[in-house]
Amino acid sequence: MKKLSKTRGPASTSARQGGFTLIEILVVIGIIAILASIVIIAINPAKQFAQARNTQRQAGVNTILNAIGQRLADNKGIFAGSFSVNGNGYTCPTLPSIVAGATPTINVFSDMAVATTTVSGELKCLLPTYVATLPTDPDPTVAVGTDTGFVVGADPTGRITVCAPQAATETAIPGVAIICVTR
Repeated sequence: MKKLSKTRGPASTSARQGGFTLIEILVVIGIIAILASIVIIAINPAKQFAQARNTQRQAGVNTILNAIGQRLADNKGIFAGSFSVNGNGYTCPTLPSIVAGATPTINVFSDMAVATTTVSGELKCLLPTYVATLPTDPDPTVAVGTDTGFVVGADPTGRITVCAPQAATETAIPGVAIICVTR
């Protein structure tokens, strides 16, 4: 009988040097980054929605203030008064008074009906000449009926302030105050 000689086969796995390739490390880092971003978004979606609502409120405040400013510019600095558009009569009431620098408390109301009104805070006279529709608060529990969820007032110097008080109730964003713009 012939003796079989021991020959060496391919190198065993234990004999290889351990380590990772650059591609493997980059793939792992990419996967970790994707998972981390998903977790960050999933942890706090309420904050994202609250910020979006406050952005809408800021835009609404500016829209109302711009419409009032256009009415004042067209009427030589006087907001109150009557005018007619396409045979429809509109009457703007005197803007509610506030102390200079204070937050107004008179709600902004809008009603698409064409009628004469002198209710304080009623701004339907701005429709459709100065703004197509008055904005409403993005929280559906706030803007009910004709209440837009915004407040308006004029101080003794004639500066107009429009505020969105619901911004302060956003619990997802700590330290948020009422959104107010004065011009």
